[in-house]
Order: sequence, then C-alpha cells, then structure tokens
Amino acid sequence: MKYAVVTDKSIRLLLKNQYTSNVESGSTRTEIKHWVELFFGVKVIAMNSHRLPGKGRRMRPIMGHTMHYKRMIITLQPGYSIPLLDREKN
Repeated sequence: MKYAVVTDKSIRLLLKNQYTSNVESGSTRTEIKHWVELFFGVKVIAMNSHRLPGKGRRMRPIMGHTMHYKRMIITLQPGYSIPLLDREKN
C-alpha cells in the first residue's frame, strides 16, 4: 500500500467497512490481501481493484505524462477495522 485515498467516495465507503488506498501497480490482489491481513491483523472478505490512467503534463513545448497507478477498495469482515484509517469515520 502506498497511501490511503481520502475523497468523498472513500469516506462514504468507510461507513460500509471498505477502505480505499493506492497500491503498487505491479502487485496482485492476492499479494495485497495477504499483506493487509498480515500487517493490520484483519480479515479481508472482498477486494476491488482498478487501474487509473496517468495524466498529461506539459513541460513547455514537450508533452509528457505521469504514470498510471492502481487503486484497491478492500472490504473487511464486520468487527474489523484498520486503525490508521479509522479516524476518517468521524
């Protein structure tokens, strides 16, 4: 996991016990599930992932772009929570 995503949608998903974060684009769902369960001590019941496209960036006459990245929405079993991201519920 790179970092937690704090948007209107991700804050709404916290009420459903779903946590949103950006992850390394080369990592797989099973790797991320294993890492989250091991590191945070929670049980993951579902994971949704999608790859977001990079954005165009202009540096004077040269048009460049940022890299694409992967975002995961992790659903935990009822009764579990990730304490670092739990403050967003309030």
